[in-house]
Amino acid sequence: MDPFLTGEDQAMLHGEGSEAQALAMRVLVGMARATGARRMIDISGAHIDGTLYLGRASLHFATRLRNGGGRVAIPTTLNVSSLDLLHPDLFLGDDPTRDAAQAMMSAYLDMGASPTWTCAPYQLADRPGFGDRVAWGESNAIVFANSVLGARTPRFGDFADMAAAVTGRAPEFGLYLDRHRRARVRIDVSRIPEKARLTDEFFAVLGFLIGEEAGSEVPALTGIESATEDQLKVLGAGAATSGAVGMIHVVGITPEAPSLASATDGIAPRLVRVTPDAISSAYLALSSTDAENLRTVNLGTPHYSARQIARLQHLLAGRRIHPDMTLYVNTGRDVLASSAEIVKSLEDLGVVFVTDTCTYVTPILPTGPGVAMTDSAKWAYYAPGNLGVDVVFGSTSDCVESAVAGRVIRDKRPW
Repeated sequence: MDPFLTGEDQAMLHGEGSEAQALAMRVLVGMARATGARRMIDISGAHIDGTLYLGRASLHFATRLRNGGGRVAIPTTLNVSSLDLLHPDLFLGDDPTRDAAQAMMSAYLDMGASPTWTCAPYQLADRPGFGDRVAWGESNAIVFANSVLGARTPRFGDFADMAAAVTGRAPEFGLYLDRHRRARVRIDVSRIPEKARLTDEFFAVLGFLIGEEAGSEVPALTGIESATEDQLKVLGAGAATSGAVGMIHVVGITPEAPSLASATDGIAPRLVRVTPDAISSAYLALSSTDAENLRTVNLGTPHYSARQIARLQHLLAGRRIHPDMTLYVNTGRDVLASSAEIVKSLEDLGVVFVTDTCTYVTPILPTGPGVAMTDSAKWAYYAPGNLGVDVVFGSTSDCVESAVAGRVIRDKRPW
């Protein structure tokens, strides 16, 4: 069934505006048919995931929209790209790929999008508020927007997100609708020792486990007494990596879950009780090797916040990175600027900051023997396939101690 289209929608679809609007509306109408959306709705912002150069098709779409008169109709931020424009020498790829990636980035800027180049747009000063309907790509950002901010966005894929930005419209489906925001599975962690439930690495591993358990369902998490935004960030990133999770209710913490009953709308959910053994298994699954010959440490996937950069400074405590390896911190350029003094002190100790992109999606890591270590469930999951590297997952503290020692060091886990 075709969705109901307003007169303005029809005008864009039939080319009464720009060629780009007509193309964008064709994409959105096709999306509406596929999802069963009954109408289009206004949206107040967009975050574009299709900014990585993944071949000629990605460049062709961006330039076709731009050359067809495309301009964003709403505030639009941009996800990570394939290049670090602030540190261009980090790119180890070939010149044709560099040129194509640069051309694609320029096309999105020409259409009026903001040069944010971050996978964590919720760390920007201007972010959606409760109930705002937006069109966001990037899986971790989608979970954060729905769960922590209480904004509303389904999982938008590449091209569809930019189509929404150009028109200011989106098919009303999925997590825009109340009925799809209700939890149907309860993930209870009350059996995990309280000390473990307070650690950042627990949230990363738990997120990975939640994604495997929930799939595409909305889970309600019980047994968590407190959580920082950074912990909720890595929780959502892990769940969106191993599953198709777009929202997590953390009962008593996130805005739509003051109680389990409110998160589930009174319908009894399927119950999953998380045990220490289950967490341990998920933790081990995030490493592809047990080797100790370390080559790189990679932090910040999603992009590190100012708080996390300050914590890294505290953990390093003035110690230098081992000369035989490199510690990379992926972060957004806004966070980098706001933490300039700390960043400079860390760079003096051998830390390498990466902006605009991420070390698991673009050729930055040096080739050669040795494993890559990370505190990110997302980085650990994708890097072996993307880069062909062996990965060891550990806490941020583990990563710092390993970077200083030049070999993998992991403390016993508190669960």
